[in-house]
Amino acid sequence: MYRFLLTPRWWGINVFVLLAIPFCIFMGSWQLSRFEDRVQDHRDAGEQATAARTDPARPLAELLPVDKKTSGKQTTATGRYGKQLLVPGRELDDKRGFYVLTLLRTDDGRALPVVRGWLPGAADPAKAPAAPTGEVTVTGALQASETPGSNGVPAAGRLPAGQTGAISSAALVNLVPYDVYDAWVTLAKADSGMKAVPAAAPADTGLDLKAFQNLGYTGEWFVFAGFVVFMWFRLIRREVEFAQDAELGLVESDAEDTPPGQNSDGEDTNTATADNTKVSASPTA
Repeated sequence: MYRFLLTPRWWGINVFVLLAIPFCIFMGSWQLSRFEDRVQDHRDAGEQATAARTDPARPLAELLPVDKKTSGKQTTATGRYGKQLLVPGRELDDKRGFYVLTLLRTDDGRALPVVRGWLPGAADPAKAPAAPTGEVTVTGALQASETPGSNGVPAAGRLPAGQTGAISSAALVNLVPYDVYDAWVTLAKADSGMKAVPAAAPADTGLDLKAFQNLGYTGEWFVFAGFVVFMWFRLIRREVEFAQDAELGLVESDAEDTPPGQNSDGEDTNTATADNTKVSASPTA
Protein backbone atom coordinates (compact mmCIF):
# COMPACT_ATOMS: atom_id res chain seq x y z
CA MET A 1 0.00 0.00 0.00
CA TYR A 2 2.92 2.29 0.68
CA ARG A 3 4.87 1.40 -2.44
CA PHE A 4 4.03 4.83 -3.84
CA LEU A 5 6.64 6.25 -1.47
CA LEU A 6 9.31 4.75 -3.75
CA THR A 7 8.09 6.50 -6.88
CA PRO A 8 10.22 9.34 -8.32
CA ARG A 9 7.56 11.91 -7.39
CA TRP A 10 7.57 10.85 -3.76
CA TRP A 11 11.36 10.61 -3.67
CA GLY A 12 11.41 14.32 -4.43
CA ILE A 13 8.83 15.05 -1.72
CA ASN A 14 10.70 12.96 0.87
CA VAL A 15 14.05 14.60 0.11
CA PHE A 16 12.48 18.05 0.42
CA VAL A 17 10.97 17.15 3.80
CA LEU A 18 14.24 15.68 5.08
CA LEU A 19 16.06 18.89 4.16
CA ALA A 20 13.39 21.39 5.17
CA ILE A 21 12.82 20.16 8.74
CA PRO A 22 16.44 20.39 9.97
CA PHE A 23 16.85 23.73 8.18
CA CYS A 24 13.80 25.20 9.94
CA ILE A 25 14.95 23.83 13.31
CA PHE A 26 18.45 25.26 12.77
CA MET A 27 17.13 28.71 11.84
CA GLY A 28 14.71 28.71 14.78
CA SER A 29 17.50 27.74 17.18
CA TRP A 30 19.76 30.44 15.77
CA GLN A 31 17.09 33.12 16.20
CA LEU A 32 16.48 31.91 19.76
CA SER A 33 20.20 32.17 20.53
CA ARG A 34 20.20 35.74 19.19
CA PHE A 35 17.34 36.60 21.56
CA GLU A 36 19.15 34.99 24.49
CA ASP A 37 22.31 36.96 23.63
CA ARG A 38 20.35 40.21 23.70
CA VAL A 39 18.82 39.29 27.06
CA GLN A 40 22.30 38.59 28.43
CA ASP A 41 23.62 41.87 27.02
CA HIS A 42 20.74 43.65 28.74
CA ARG A 43 21.63 42.04 32.05
CA ASP A 44 25.32 42.84 31.61
CA ALA A 45 24.52 46.47 30.76
CA GLY A 46 22.43 46.78 33.92
CA GLU A 47 25.18 45.29 36.07
CA GLN A 48 27.76 47.51 34.39
CA ALA A 49 25.68 50.63 35.01
CA THR A 50 25.37 49.70 38.69
CA ALA A 51 29.09 49.06 39.01
CA ALA A 52 29.95 52.30 37.18
CA ARG A 53 28.35 54.34 39.98
CA THR A 54 30.76 52.96 42.56
CA ASP A 55 33.92 52.30 40.52
CA PRO A 56 36.61 55.00 40.77
CA ALA A 57 36.99 57.30 37.77
CA ARG A 58 39.80 56.44 35.38
CA PRO A 59 41.74 58.69 32.96
CA LEU A 60 40.14 59.12 29.56
CA ALA A 61 43.06 57.56 27.67
CA GLU A 62 42.61 54.25 29.54
CA LEU A 63 38.99 53.86 28.41
CA LEU A 64 39.32 54.66 24.71
CA PRO A 65 38.07 53.55 22.26
CA VAL A 66 34.56 53.32 23.66
CA ASP A 67 32.89 49.89 23.46
CA LYS A 68 30.21 47.98 25.35
CA LYS A 69 32.62 47.31 28.23
CA THR A 70 33.80 50.89 28.71
CA SER A 71 30.57 52.73 27.88
CA GLY A 72 29.13 54.24 31.07
CA LYS A 73 32.41 54.04 32.99
CA GLN A 74 33.41 57.05 35.07
CA THR A 75 36.32 58.97 33.55
CA THR A 76 38.25 62.16 34.15
CA ALA A 77 39.74 64.66 31.72
CA THR A 78 41.55 67.96 32.14
CA GLY A 79 41.52 70.94 29.81
CA ARG A 80 39.93 74.27 29.05
CA TYR A 81 36.36 74.80 27.88
CA GLY A 82 35.94 76.18 24.38
CA LYS A 83 33.01 76.37 21.97
CA GLN A 84 29.53 75.74 23.39
CA LEU A 85 26.63 74.17 21.49
CA LEU A 86 23.04 73.22 22.27
CA VAL A 87 21.48 69.81 21.56
CA PRO A 88 17.70 70.31 21.15
CA GLY A 89 14.88 67.78 21.39
CA ARG A 90 16.15 65.81 24.41
CA GLU A 91 13.82 64.44 27.10
CA LEU A 92 14.53 64.07 30.79
CA ASP A 93 11.99 63.10 33.47
CA ASP A 94 9.26 63.06 30.78
CA LYS A 95 9.97 66.70 29.92
CA ARG A 96 11.32 68.03 26.65
CA GLY A 97 14.39 70.23 26.70
CA PHE A 98 17.97 70.48 25.48
CA TYR A 99 21.52 69.57 26.44
CA VAL A 100 24.23 72.15 27.02
CA LEU A 101 27.29 70.76 25.25
CA THR A 102 30.70 72.38 25.72
CA LEU A 103 33.95 71.28 24.06
CA LEU A 104 36.80 70.64 26.50
CA ARG A 105 40.15 71.23 24.79
CA THR A 106 42.74 68.83 26.25
CA ASP A 107 46.53 69.01 26.23
CA ASP A 108 46.83 66.79 23.14
CA GLY A 109 44.98 69.40 21.05
CA ARG A 110 41.76 67.45 20.66
CA ALA A 111 38.42 68.43 22.15
CA LEU A 112 36.17 66.24 24.30
CA PRO A 113 32.41 66.95 24.05
CA VAL A 114 31.08 67.41 27.58
CA VAL A 115 27.36 67.54 28.37
CA ARG A 116 27.32 69.90 31.32
CA GLY A 117 23.59 69.47 31.94
CA TRP A 118 20.00 69.63 30.71
CA LEU A 119 17.51 72.50 30.65
CA PRO A 120 13.75 72.38 29.92
CA GLY A 121 12.04 74.14 27.02
CA ALA A 122 13.23 75.19 23.60
CA ALA A 123 16.95 75.48 22.94
CA ASP A 124 17.96 79.07 23.77
CA PRO A 125 21.59 80.21 24.14
CA ALA A 126 20.46 82.86 26.64
CA LYS A 127 19.30 80.12 29.03
CA ALA A 128 22.56 78.15 28.94
CA PRO A 129 25.03 79.17 31.67
CA ALA A 130 28.54 80.07 30.57
CA ALA A 131 31.25 77.46 31.03
CA PRO A 132 33.85 77.88 33.76
CA THR A 133 37.05 79.62 32.70
CA GLY A 134 40.58 78.44 33.17
CA GLU A 135 41.81 74.87 33.47
CA VAL A 136 39.21 72.42 34.78
CA THR A 137 39.04 68.71 35.51
CA VAL A 138 35.73 67.07 34.66
CA THR A 139 34.37 63.74 35.91
CA GLY A 140 31.52 61.91 34.25
CA ALA A 141 30.25 58.86 32.41
CA LEU A 142 31.93 58.01 29.12
CA GLN A 143 29.58 57.60 26.15
CA ALA A 144 29.98 56.45 22.55
CA SER A 145 29.26 58.79 19.66
CA GLU A 146 25.55 58.97 18.87
CA THR A 147 23.87 57.91 15.63
CA PRO A 148 20.87 59.99 14.50
CA GLY A 149 17.64 58.00 14.46
CA SER A 150 18.78 55.30 16.89
CA ASN A 151 18.89 54.77 20.66
CA GLY A 152 16.53 57.71 21.25
CA VAL A 153 18.56 60.22 19.23
CA PRO A 154 16.25 62.33 17.03
CA ALA A 155 17.10 62.52 13.34
CA ALA A 156 16.97 66.32 13.23
CA GLY A 157 17.33 68.13 9.94
CA ARG A 158 18.87 71.57 9.42
CA LEU A 159 19.35 73.30 12.75
CA PRO A 160 20.13 76.91 13.63
CA ALA A 161 23.72 77.97 14.14
CA GLY A 162 25.09 76.87 17.50
CA GLN A 163 23.06 73.65 17.63
CA THR A 164 23.74 70.01 16.76
CA GLY A 165 21.33 67.11 16.45
CA ALA A 166 23.71 64.35 17.55
CA ILE A 167 26.76 64.23 19.82
CA SER A 168 29.36 62.62 17.59
CA SER A 169 32.69 63.45 16.02
CA ALA A 170 31.10 63.22 12.57
CA ALA A 171 28.46 65.82 13.45
CA LEU A 172 30.86 68.15 15.27
CA VAL A 173 33.76 68.11 12.81
CA ASN A 174 32.12 70.84 10.72
CA LEU A 175 31.04 72.92 13.73
CA VAL A 176 34.27 73.33 15.64
CA PRO A 177 37.76 74.30 14.39
CA TYR A 178 39.64 71.44 16.09
CA ASP A 179 39.75 67.65 16.18
CA VAL A 180 37.14 65.94 18.33
CA TYR A 181 37.31 62.71 20.31
CA ASP A 182 35.10 59.90 19.06
CA ALA A 183 33.37 59.89 22.47
CA TRP A 184 31.68 62.25 24.90
CA VAL A 185 31.14 62.65 28.62
CA THR A 186 28.06 63.52 30.66
CA LEU A 187 28.99 65.12 33.97
CA ALA A 188 28.20 63.23 37.14
CA LYS A 189 27.18 66.55 38.72
CA ALA A 190 25.69 69.14 36.40
CA ASP A 191 26.84 72.73 36.50
CA SER A 192 24.70 75.22 38.40
CA GLY A 193 21.12 75.65 37.28
CA MET A 194 21.03 72.45 35.20
CA LYS A 195 20.14 68.78 35.73
CA ALA A 196 22.68 66.03 35.21
CA VAL A 197 22.08 63.83 32.18
CA PRO A 198 22.19 60.12 33.10
CA ALA A 199 24.39 57.82 31.08
CA ALA A 200 22.65 55.90 28.32
CA ALA A 201 23.00 52.15 27.86
CA PRO A 202 25.31 51.03 25.03
CA ALA A 203 23.66 50.42 21.68
CA ASP A 204 22.17 46.96 21.01
CA THR A 205 22.16 45.96 24.68
CA GLY A 206 18.49 46.46 25.56
CA LEU A 207 15.33 44.43 25.09
CA ASP A 208 14.27 46.52 22.11
CA LEU A 209 12.19 45.74 19.03
CA LYS A 210 15.04 43.76 17.46
CA ALA A 211 15.16 41.40 20.44
CA PHE A 212 11.45 40.60 20.22
CA GLN A 213 11.74 40.25 16.44
CA ASN A 214 14.29 37.48 17.05
CA LEU A 215 11.83 35.81 19.41
CA GLY A 216 9.04 36.10 16.84
CA TYR A 217 11.23 34.65 14.09
CA THR A 218 12.04 31.74 16.41
CA GLY A 219 8.36 30.84 16.65
CA GLU A 220 7.85 31.23 12.90
CA TRP A 221 10.66 28.82 11.99
CA PHE A 222 9.41 26.16 14.42
CA VAL A 223 5.88 26.59 13.05
CA PHE A 224 7.25 26.10 9.53
CA ALA A 225 8.91 22.85 10.62
CA GLY A 226 5.65 21.59 12.11
CA PHE A 227 3.73 22.64 8.99
CA VAL A 228 6.10 20.65 6.75
CA VAL A 229 5.58 17.51 8.86
CA PHE A 230 1.81 18.04 8.89
CA MET A 231 1.61 18.43 5.10
CA TRP A 232 3.82 15.36 4.56
CA PHE A 233 1.50 13.14 6.64
CA ARG A 234 -1.49 14.79 4.98
CA LEU A 235 -0.23 13.89 1.52
CA ILE A 236 0.55 10.31 2.57
CA ARG A 237 -2.92 9.88 4.05
CA ARG A 238 -4.51 11.25 0.90
CA GLU A 239 -2.47 8.86 -1.27
CA VAL A 240 -3.41 5.87 0.92
CA GLU A 241 -7.10 6.77 0.84
CA PHE A 242 -6.97 7.08 -2.94
CA ALA A 243 -5.35 3.64 -3.22
CA GLN A 244 -7.99 2.09 -0.93
CA ASP A 245 -10.81 3.66 -2.96
CA ALA A 246 -9.24 2.30 -6.13
CA GLU A 247 -9.12 -1.23 -4.69
CA LEU A 248 -12.82 -1.00 -3.81
CA GLY A 249 -13.63 0.22 -7.29
CA LEU A 250 -14.86 3.58 -6.07
CA VAL A 251 -12.52 5.44 -8.44
CA GLU A 252 -11.11 4.60 -11.86
CA SER A 253 -7.48 4.75 -10.92
CA ASP A 254 -6.24 3.93 -14.46
CA ALA A 255 -8.56 6.27 -16.36
CA GLU A 256 -6.06 9.08 -16.51
CA ASP A 257 -3.25 6.72 -17.64
CA THR A 258 -5.22 5.14 -20.52
CA PRO A 259 -3.87 6.33 -23.91
CA PRO A 260 -6.31 7.87 -26.39
CA GLY A 261 -7.94 5.22 -28.59
CA GLN A 262 -7.73 2.46 -25.96
CA ASN A 263 -10.04 1.31 -23.20
CA SER A 264 -9.02 0.35 -19.66
CA ASP A 265 -8.25 -3.23 -20.82
CA GLY A 266 -5.77 -1.98 -23.43
CA GLU A 267 -7.92 -2.82 -26.43
CA ASP A 268 -7.93 -0.54 -29.47
CA THR A 269 -11.30 1.18 -29.43
CA ASN A 270 -10.96 2.15 -33.10
CA THR A 271 -10.53 -1.50 -34.17
CA ALA A 272 -13.44 -2.59 -32.01
CA THR A 273 -15.67 0.06 -33.55
CA ALA A 274 -14.69 -0.98 -37.05
CA ASP A 275 -15.49 -4.62 -36.31
CA ASN A 276 -18.88 -3.69 -34.89
CA THR A 277 -19.60 -1.69 -38.03
CA LYS A 278 -18.76 -4.70 -40.28
CA VAL A 279 -21.03 -6.97 -38.24
CA SER A 280 -23.88 -4.48 -38.44
CA ALA A 281 -23.46 -4.17 -42.21
CA SER A 282 -23.55 -7.99 -42.87
CA PRO A 283 -26.86 -9.28 -44.40
CA THR A 284 -29.03 -11.31 -42.13
CA ALA A 285 -29.25 -14.99 -43.13
